[in-house]
Amino acid sequence: MKITSPAFADKQPVPEQYTCKGINVNPPLEFLDTPKESKSFVILVEDIDSSNQWIHWLVYNIPADVSFFEEGTIPKGSVDGICNGGTRGYEGPCPKYFSGIHRYSFTLYALDIVLTVPDDADRNIILNAMDGHILEVAKLHGVAAGEQA
Repeated sequence: MKITSPAFADKQPVPEQYTCKGINVNPPLEFLDTPKESKSFVILVEDIDSSNQWIHWLVYNIPADVSFFEEGTIPKGSVDGICNGGTRGYEGPCPKYFSGIHRYSFTLYALDIVLTVPDDADRNIILNAMDGHILEVAKLHGVAAGEQA
């Protein structure tokens, strides 16, 4: 299984429009070679260089027939989970608040179930609910350079 984006290649910069310096919408994403037995997908976007494990986006119960996310949208039937600060929806990299290079992991999980979780599900609730139900995992990494001295 693979997750790719027509907006940026693996380990390359996330274009400004998908950051807080731009319009801050999610990039288009494509899922390839997903397991046929998948019942749903989860996307988790994390700043893997943040000292406090910053969650930039969490989408779960993505229907199994979905293979593409349009820019700035989630597919019908998908649910935006809770990100840091209690927000929902995509929070792109925000290079004006950090220095150096930060890496962002766009992780796609293929599950053998549709998750039954509370409406306020966050990363920990979702990861616990997925335990034992992950068929495959794929990652796409983007980078952003911070501006703080």
